[in-house]
Amino acid sequence: MRLLAFETSTEACSVALWLDGQVCERFEIAPRRHTELALPWAEALLAEAGVARAQLDAIAVGRGPGAFTGVRLAIALAQGIALALDRPVLAVSTLAALAMQANTAGGRLAAIDARMGEVYLGAFVPDGEGLRAVGAEVVVRPEAAVLPDGTGWYALGTGFSAAEAALQTRFGGHLAGVDGSALPHAADVARLGALAFARGEGVAPERVEPAYLRNDVALTLAQQQALRNFHH
Repeated sequence: MRLLAFETSTEACSVALWLDGQVCERFEIAPRRHTELALPWAEALLAEAGVARAQLDAIAVGRGPGAFTGVRLAIALAQGIALALDRPVLAVSTLAALAMQANTAGGRLAAIDARMGEVYLGAFVPDGEGLRAVGAEVVVRPEAAVLPDGTGWYALGTGFSAAEAALQTRFGGHLAGVDGSALPHAADVARLGALAFARGEGVAPERVEPAYLRNDVALTLAQQQALRNFHH
């Protein structure tokens, strides 16, 4: 199975190629350079592996939450390639991809700095080779965040180092460890995407929905669509 994956929801830009269980990735912390890097990296990975675009089975994408422009870029790239090839898209939670980095048999908390004094937060537990979400992903002020039941959670992501580590302070002794610098990788989007593909969860490109979590962004998109409809 061959799968191309994009993840540009944060300041990190990454593209990965999954080939029957082997994964190759290009990753760089490159704020504001995602647009110029992502597609050339994808072409380079395919060329290095000797794989033609037409040989891809699906496209995986980090669907957010994260930076609005980054989420929108990754989804646009995935949709464009998948439409051209008539292939399905596997939309993967950026927080789940982040949580995949924890080398633990226990629960993982993934949090991304959402700016404006808030974090994107999700809780996950191992499920086979992948992860299962515990509750809904949220955008929340650290002091209002609710910890899932239990202790021994491993914490990952910039949400735990943002705002003077307020989220880390909030969860205190419930955490088994913290990596406040972790950023999501396309390699993990590819891993989760491959599992989703095996479960038959690919969707048509036009049906891929970004996860912005913030209502004001969703409202803005709805307003944009309304304006387009009005002008047409």
